[in-house]
Amino acid sequence: MSDPNQVVVSQVSDVTTVEITTQGPQGPAAAGFVFNGDSKVNGSIPVYNSSNERFEATATNTVLTLVNGGNF
Repeated sequence: MSDPNQVVVSQVSDVTTVEITTQGPQGPAAAGFVFNGDSKVNGSIPVYNSSNERFEATATNTVLTLVNGGNF
């Protein structure tokens, strides 16, 4: 297993950049939150689907289908 902690120093002309990365704790999973983004497209908005009890982004570009006075 490689070390997740890294320090990278790079220099271009007179600019020196130092990048430090380290792996932090993952934290607990969000309880009750299941997301399916398999069908997502640009402009789709995640919504809750009670029939399968999960949040999903569908293949519908929701931004283009929203209209003033429409149903959402």
